[in-house]
Amino acid sequence: MGFCSGTGHMLQLVEAYTRAKPGNVLAAYLPALPAVNGSDSHAGLDPNFPRDWRAAVTDTLFRAAQEAERDSVYFNPSVRDGKSHQVRALGQFAYYDAALMHGYAGMRAIRNRALARAKPPAQGGDERAWLYAFLDERVIEMRKEAAHSDTSRVDTAQRGFLNNGNFDLITPLAFAVLATNRVWSCRSRFSFLQIGPQR
Repeated sequence: MGFCSGTGHMLQLVEAYTRAKPGNVLAAYLPALPAVNGSDSHAGLDPNFPRDWRAAVTDTLFRAAQEAERDSVYFNPSVRDGKSHQVRALGQFAYYDAALMHGYAGMRAIRNRALARAKPPAQGGDERAWLYAFLDERVIEMRKEAAHSDTSRVDTAQRGFLNNGNFDLITPLAFAVLATNRVWSCRSRFSFLQIGPQR
């Protein structure tokens, strides 16, 4: 996952990191980050921000800030919504993956469009039909943006698990993403560990 200025999450992450470690290598960019927040501008960040970001990645406090931000902004709200809709691990993962790519508000917008086509189990709907509707709406959203136009993460992974009835994400999970065959095994909470290419 990444943290970008377009969603505002990069600013939130650097602020959290700076609270944990004042004077860190990214703290010097805090005056510039609010100005680029919500945009693709690099004003005040070039030319050294990428280099300094790579340096920060080696800091355990920065990695901890990333994990905390991931959980509070993406993971926890997505799983909470999935549980409230009474979908199992696959549905919760589909919500989380959509939130990572489109933001939590974007995931909720996808979900709201899917509600016009099907109902989640919590509203008396069929889980499979609900997840098909959600994934269909997700693909429509992905195709609106060139950077997300490869829909294999939905088509061959999530929809593949759904087609096979793997609502609980029983491992190993075999799928192809970006034209690469993979076999993955879950470690915890949808954190996938690659155990080798599928042969």
